[in-house]
Amino acid sequence: MNHLLSIEQLSAKEIVSLLESAAHLKRQRGRDGKPLDGQTWALIFTKSSTRTRVSFEVGIRELGGFPMFLSKNDIQLGRGEPIKDTARVLGRMVHGTIIRTFAQQDVVDFSEYSGIPTINALTDDEHPCQILADLLTINEKLGGWEGKKIAFIGDGFSNMTRSWMWAAKRLGFELAIASPVTCQPPAEFLTELNAPNVTVTTDPATAAKNADVINTDVWLSMGQEDQKDKELEFAGFQVNAGLLAAAAPGHIVLHCLPAYRGKEISEEVLELHANTIFQQAENRLHAQKAVLVAIAR
Repeated sequence: MNHLLSIEQLSAKEIVSLLESAAHLKRQRGRDGKPLDGQTWALIFTKSSTRTRVSFEVGIRELGGFPMFLSKNDIQLGRGEPIKDTARVLGRMVHGTIIRTFAQQDVVDFSEYSGIPTINALTDDEHPCQILADLLTINEKLGGWEGKKIAFIGDGFSNMTRSWMWAAKRLGFELAIASPVTCQPPAEFLTELNAPNVTVTTDPATAAKNADVINTDVWLSMGQEDQKDKELEFAGFQVNAGLLAAAAPGHIVLHCLPAYRGKEISEEVLELHANTIFQQAENRLHAQKAVLVAIAR
């Protein structure tokens, strides 16, 4: 494993191995060695962040490395330098790069032209680090995903749902997505996915019925904030007490944060499940440390 670009590129064995490593690193925090000793890792962020930046900076430091944060205004990408040129420069100076940006192809191109380990910290297509943290949380709270039903209520073709669909394909758990018609995965994507354990509906209650995990995210992804009309399509898609009444006993609620209380999730439900949701946020640190250890050279 040289890079982490997507959940799609990972095998089931690789996902499980990363999660086992993350659990070990969490238990051994502060006693896990310094595999990044003497290394500098660049964090190139063209999208703002709280959890992603903090978790990666802390993780790199705990593993002995030095994080170098670079916003789009700090480097020439912000003035139009091609990603392949930036990649070929940084590939000669740093030991690895973490990229949070819009286009998935930028991350792919960077990995190819830089020749150094590259991690997708979020693109419009996938959010692999978040899904690894979510799976770690499901392991901790429910003992695993085998035989479990996971529901996602919200945008059916966001970076989160795309990564969840590939995770379901690889690991075999049941995934039910409830989304407005205009936000559902296109037929060609579902054909390519070819996963009968993934279903899509317009009815949140159907998706939530007997679900062990109820997952949601903001209705408008980063960069879509001006699409206020799109929000109107999500009426009835809030994760609230009424929806959870149909879920399985002992279910958990996940939200990758930031959350807009009163929109995709009610204040009541978020606070009731806050312990799990903020455990999920913490697990970004441990999952990402596992990725760093796996791909560091």
